[in-house]
Amino acid sequence: MQVKETVNNIAIKAKIALKSLRKISSNQKNDALKFSAESIIKNLGKILIANQEDIKFANQKGIKKSLLKRLELDEGKIRNISKSLNDVADLEDPVGKIIDSRYRPNGLTVKKISVPIGVIGIIYESRPNVTSDAASLCLKSGNACILRCGSESFNSSKAILESLYFGLNKAKISLDSIQMIPTRSRDAVSELLKLNNSVDIIIPRGGKNLIEKINNGTKIPVISHLDGNCHTYIHKDADIQKSIDLIINAKFRNISICGATESLLIDSSILLTHLPKIIENLISNGCKIYGDDNCVSVDKRIHNASEDDWYTEYLDSKISVKSVKDINQAITHIQKYGSGHTDCIITENKVAASKFFNEIDSAIVMHNTSTQFADGGEFGLGSEIGISTNRLHARGPVGLEELTTYKWLVESDGQVRK
Repeated sequence: MQVKETVNNIAIKAKIALKSLRKISSNQKNDALKFSAESIIKNLGKILIANQEDIKFANQKGIKKSLLKRLELDEGKIRNISKSLNDVADLEDPVGKIIDSRYRPNGLTVKKISVPIGVIGIIYESRPNVTSDAASLCLKSGNACILRCGSESFNSSKAILESLYFGLNKAKISLDSIQMIPTRSRDAVSELLKLNNSVDIIIPRGGKNLIEKINNGTKIPVISHLDGNCHTYIHKDADIQKSIDLIINAKFRNISICGATESLLIDSSILLTHLPKIIENLISNGCKIYGDDNCVSVDKRIHNASEDDWYTEYLDSKISVKSVKDINQAITHIQKYGSGHTDCIITENKVAASKFFNEIDSAIVMHNTSTQFADGGEFGLGSEIGISTNRLHARGPVGLEELTTYKWLVESDGQVRK
């Protein structure tokens, strides 16, 4: 079967499944997720074998280390996949909530209620866990989903999908509610992006090139972010030990995620007291540092930064460091070079923190917190499909609430409009 026909058929089945999803209960959805979680644990060994096949394939392709790290699964990560499915099952059903209700003088009772968006296409690269994260959130929010994983995570994603199908089948929910495009062909992405009459929204999760291609290649609405150039700003009233601990965690807990700190700003008044210790800790963790002239004068191991460095999302053991005169200059720098993802201030000064919160217009703004917490699960959302820097509909972690829209219900006792 040709790729075009395959993708079209999947979309048709998803539309049909969407109708059946409107009729199922919250208990059915929760049962499906919990059965799937059990199946993930039972098939842990099988998933690991599939992942090893993907790693071998990825190494043959010569993919970057940061992508390889995203691809790798171990027992702990697979158990976290299972836990995440249970976490989503335990969340309140986002569908059917009364968002607003009012009785009008004209005799109308008007209600605004939450409903699923529809058919959601999720296009992602090397993270197999996105298969379960995306599928579980879509199912819980009553959406049908079409998954298109990257070629390097193909086998792992299929193995995880088998457990999801086990859960759907046991809960008596259509297997077409969650479908994966069964080919590594890049043409599948192009065909999916053409289906603006069948697919209601596209959510890409991957690198800048993938997301730019999707944004430029479809008429379907897209929820996404392009870059994760996250900043951590050390204000003059920052605690030095807290600064060191936060920076090291924000950079190194996982260098390959979009919430990793890529740019460090520091007030010039504390440059000599704070920066040497921070630099020593960064370098001892194998970090390559690019800085402005003031920072280079403090430690000659810092490389001279170019203009491009201030914009760069490294996803690697690299960081840019710039000295700023004060909080106003820090905010101006972030407004110019930031990607609107996640930015943090480290300070014991609540007035400064409040100013930063008010003037930084990123999707996530933090105070004395590692940017690695930019994650739906950490926010109590159970899981997420990704982080959105869009300004319409969804912003920040895309969880259950962000996968719903609303409709209006209007009742009266035969009222006619004069």
